[in-house]
Amino acid sequence: MGKLIVIEGLDGSGKSTQLELLGKNLSALGIDNRTVSFPDYNENSSALVKMYLGGEFGTKPGDVNAYAASLFYAVDRFASYKKHWQDYYLGGGVVISGRYVTSNAVHQTAKLPENEWEDYLSWLYALEYGKVGIPKPDLVIFLDMPPELSKKLLEKRYGGVEEKKDIHEKDITYQQNCRKAAMYNVEHAAWRVISCNDGERIRTVEEIAADVLKAAQEVL
Repeated sequence: MGKLIVIEGLDGSGKSTQLELLGKNLSALGIDNRTVSFPDYNENSSALVKMYLGGEFGTKPGDVNAYAASLFYAVDRFASYKKHWQDYYLGGGVVISGRYVTSNAVHQTAKLPENEWEDYLSWLYALEYGKVGIPKPDLVIFLDMPPELSKKLLEKRYGGVEEKKDIHEKDITYQQNCRKAAMYNVEHAAWRVISCNDGERIRTVEEIAADVLKAAQEVL
């Protein structure tokens, strides 16, 4: 059995950058690893996710309920696991994932009243880790970027063109609810938080990467 490390965060928090850097930094230390990222837009298994995020089922995140949307993402993760990294992981490999079941735990939980969060998360983890049978992470790193700063970074990424954003990225109130849901998971599921700002500025990519590497080394 291998190790699974997940890098999670709100939109615009730098997950893809930190995923790539962690893979490179572990390799530099002689630790073989493989990176995966979700949704897997290169595979047909992400079709429903693309339709959802593209607004084909409604132009707001809440137009698709948390349970239905969760199934779109669960199918994509199962397909990726079976096709691309199951054998490597079961053979003892280190897998680093950008987003995972944890993204449902953030983005779908945020659609629900807080008094329903515990029930939803119990259902979600039983579904994906139990019934579907994909691995549980050994470590979840949450890159904590305040939604207001994430919004500015997304504006820069898309050059101010609103149409390029998906339905999650367009909704700042939804992003704020996602952060609340993430903090709930931090407390109840023992996620590791790495702050992307120091209260006055956004921390450098290298500063964040050093903290990410240190956290990963603790479980390897």
